[in-house]
Amino acid sequence: MEYLNFISKEDKNLLQKQHYKVVGQNTGVKLCLWTKRSLVDNGFCYKEKFYGIKSHRCLQMSPSLMSCNFNCIFCWRIRKLIPRYPEKIDAPEEIKEKSLSAQRKLLSGFKGNPRVNMEKWKEAQNPNQVAISLVGEPLLYPRISELIDLYKKFASVFVVTNGSIPEKISEIKPTQLYISMNAPDEETFKKLCNPYFKGAWEKYNESLEIFSTKKNVRRVIRITLIKNFNDNFNNSNIKKYAKLIEKANPDYIEVKSFMFVGGSREVKGLSLDNMLTMQEILNFSKNLEKEINYKIKDYKEESRVALLVKR
Repeated sequence: MEYLNFISKEDKNLLQKQHYKVVGQNTGVKLCLWTKRSLVDNGFCYKEKFYGIKSHRCLQMSPSLMSCNFNCIFCWRIRKLIPRYPEKIDAPEEIKEKSLSAQRKLLSGFKGNPRVNMEKWKEAQNPNQVAISLVGEPLLYPRISELIDLYKKFASVFVVTNGSIPEKISEIKPTQLYISMNAPDEETFKKLCNPYFKGAWEKYNESLEIFSTKKNVRRVIRITLIKNFNDNFNNSNIKKYAKLIEKANPDYIEVKSFMFVGGSREVKGLSLDNMLTMQEILNFSKNLEKEINYKIKDYKEESRVALLVKR
């Protein structure tokens, strides 16, 4: 499968307009909003507050730019993703080098901004944090484990997955591994995540079980709440989330609001009204606290996210 047959010229132009830097067959880099804000000393990512990474030194990338096996209704990324990967793939070393080069090119325009903290800008040229979470399902990249190992030679590596490929969950060893938890039960899961393949709920639960046994990896469950879809505060709903969390046994839990931005604006039935306030996120987290051996440790209001840790 040739590159242009996989990412069309039209799609590539759209990605570039959205400030993605496309490199190789199916890899993309994009400066995070919080990287940009940090460069002008105007805030930082909640991951900096929770886990100590530096927002201005974070490389946000994906080796699966146009590939995903879910079609989640709330996804704010590109909505045209498909569950396949080109036959011709880039080598991990090539992806690493090209992603670093792309990051520096994206940063180059900030050098002339008088508001930029130049010390931070210089540090940003050499990222020490890689977030493999930009768009798509990163575990669809066949050599994801090798890529993670290469990045880990100079940076901490955070990977976000939808939990659909348990064999890859077992294999990879990032610094921090996220599994998204978008539904408390199979019915809601199918409605919200729209998996492209049968047996996705079973695969997801298998991933949670494997996730629970991983050593030397910081494990995080991220719950994304969408008002009137998966945020019901009743005991039955909370208990279902608690059961899944117990199975996953994460080190941390993030409870975060859906954000009505990007691709989610194209979905009929979603609006600003489906975003939860910070107080609603905290209320949900407090109800969850009653069912699990975790407690609220911190939160970041701008991102509408709360952090729970083991008691």
